[in-house]
Amino acid sequence: MGLRLGEIAEYVGCELRGEPDTTIERVCTLQAGVADGISFLANPHYRQFLPDTRAGAVILAGADADQCPVAALLADDPYVTYARVAQLLYPVTAPESGIDPSAVVAPGARVDATAYVGPNVVIETGVRVGPGSLIGAGCILQQDCRVGENTRLIANITLCRQVVIGDRVLIHPGVVIGSDGFGIANDHGVWVKLPQVGGVRIGNDVEIGANTTIDRGAVEDTVIEDGVKLDNQIQVAHNVYIGAHTAIAGCTAIAGSARIGKHCMIGGAVGITGHLEIADGVVITAMTLVTKSIARPGLYSSGLASMPNKQWNKTLIRLRQLDDMAKRLAALEKKLDK
Repeated sequence: MGLRLGEIAEYVGCELRGEPDTTIERVCTLQAGVADGISFLANPHYRQFLPDTRAGAVILAGADADQCPVAALLADDPYVTYARVAQLLYPVTAPESGIDPSAVVAPGARVDATAYVGPNVVIETGVRVGPGSLIGAGCILQQDCRVGENTRLIANITLCRQVVIGDRVLIHPGVVIGSDGFGIANDHGVWVKLPQVGGVRIGNDVEIGANTTIDRGAVEDTVIEDGVKLDNQIQVAHNVYIGAHTAIAGCTAIAGSARIGKHCMIGGAVGITGHLEIADGVVITAMTLVTKSIARPGLYSSGLASMPNKQWNKTLIRLRQLDDMAKRLAALEKKLDK
């Protein structure tokens, strides 16, 4: 889908320095620029590639404009502007409507006439699928699930009973929503299963990455608010509550009944223990273990960055000596006080 550079600049509200009639067909990197492609510069690490780029145009901040050898779109936030341009160049095609002959749709289900149900889909009784939504190949929607308008379940997604999904939600392959949470009680060494009777409620404009799992609530619902973005392979346990517009990177695990605020950013492979609260606006870096509630917004980290193995072994020895060193220091302080 080719667009004139002038049209793109007008759409994103950027100042254009260059020929407005230049046709842009695609996005590209600075290093592998092509004449009909548009790139961006947001990270200073890539500034070295700007002077030699062969892209048709580059989205960048005004401070970098003089170093740009091609047409430039001046943006306050080049990365956000690039995202909007990419959406313009690669629009999501509207799904075809209808139900594939191989799909199984229970008589008690309601699928809007403008929705699409793909091959080998199973839709059980009581399910509702809204206008313009796509239920891709191999999906299973168990009883009494709800799917809103213009929502896309790409393929091989399982919605267990009583899952409610809002409008304009994008769910990638392999996601399981509404499976039982890890609820068990110990009766003298024998585990007794606790029935998980809650559901899952997912708001509007949510995106859920491939192979992520979201457990149903034990009693009350697990809740994902509007605009939340979940990466691949995330575990969301029963009764977790994730506030609006929070983004969570891959392989993070959130234990039961944790409550995460709005507009948080949580890095990859973070562990969050159960029954704690994280305030709005919290940023947690990758590989952090959160064991206590976080009451104030800010940047939080734990763990040690990688280092040469010999250095790590020395550091580990020192860590094991810390308790003894602390005791000796306390004894020395007592002597000094006397």
